[in-house]
Amino acid sequence: MTAPISISRRSALGVLAGSLLAGAARAETGAGAGADLGGVTLRVAYYKGGWRPLLQAAGEDKTPYRIDWKELNNGVLHIEALNGDALDIGSGSEIPAMFAARQNAKVRFIAVTHEDLNTQVTVAAKDAPIRSIADLRGKRVGYVRATTAHYFLARQLEEAGLSFADIEAINLTPSDGYSAFASGKLDAWAIYGYNGRLAIAKQGARVLKTGVGYLSGNFPIYANPKAVDDPLRHAAVTDFLLRVQRAYAFANRNFPVYAAAVAADTHLPVEDLLDQFAHRSEDYALAGVTPDVPETHQRVADTFLKLGVLDVRTEVGKFWDASFNEAIAKGAAKLATL
Repeated sequence: MTAPISISRRSALGVLAGSLLAGAARAETGAGAGADLGGVTLRVAYYKGGWRPLLQAAGEDKTPYRIDWKELNNGVLHIEALNGDALDIGSGSEIPAMFAARQNAKVRFIAVTHEDLNTQVTVAAKDAPIRSIADLRGKRVGYVRATTAHYFLARQLEEAGLSFADIEAINLTPSDGYSAFASGKLDAWAIYGYNGRLAIAKQGARVLKTGVGYLSGNFPIYANPKAVDDPLRHAAVTDFLLRVQRAYAFANRNFPVYAAAVAADTHLPVEDLLDQFAHRSEDYALAGVTPDVPETHQRVADTFLKLGVLDVRTEVGKFWDASFNEAIAKGAAKLATL
């Protein structure tokens, strides 16, 4: 197998420069600020406990356009819906985005969110004789293919001198994985977000490792190219991104309010959410597409090539679109003055 080649900084800058020029052209002829968005509908995917309750908690849910919310608790589903023109905005990790690039899917990556990597966990069943990743040898381990769970589990196994061949790896959706874990059909589980928190809170799962040190911390926001290229929808997407950016800042300052909204949406105990936030790896944030973003994404793709999950080297940089950077930077500057 040919050794992976990391994307160069010059290459990344070239990709971003092209995206910025394209974005500038759109801005000159596009709808821009103050456009009448009353006739626009944005189809937005969210995770349980994610953007929808976040915007509601922060008072950012009264938009000048209609939002058609779609609950899809898997980044792969977000990509599939975007590629099929059934969605305008989605989100997830770098891994579904990497597979989208490999398949030349109709999708762009327009920003990143930074979230708590301690919610990305490899957990052991309460009574399982497992105290470390090394103890997973021969055990039934659930994971979600083509997600962060797949990636960080592979990294953790490699660090422990193991591989997927050393465990009974079982690819399950998050909901099916929770059911299997709760019923004792899994000894351990690599999972993210709501379902991982639920396993800990409700099933007494013990955390073996988190995603800290294994994941970049960049979670791409995915977009439908048609929405990006259409002036009115581009303006609506910009407004939506800025609302999420402000809502994250609100949540960092007023987490009990957001925690109550998450608890109502997920039925997780508020106390557990507050404890998790107190031990977070970093604050919530939404940021633009800086040169390091496609670089770290390329390293993920090269790792999957090395693992044999990708069949050819995949260039992810051309899918990153920096046309929202200026608006995001201005939004961050305003928040910094508060």
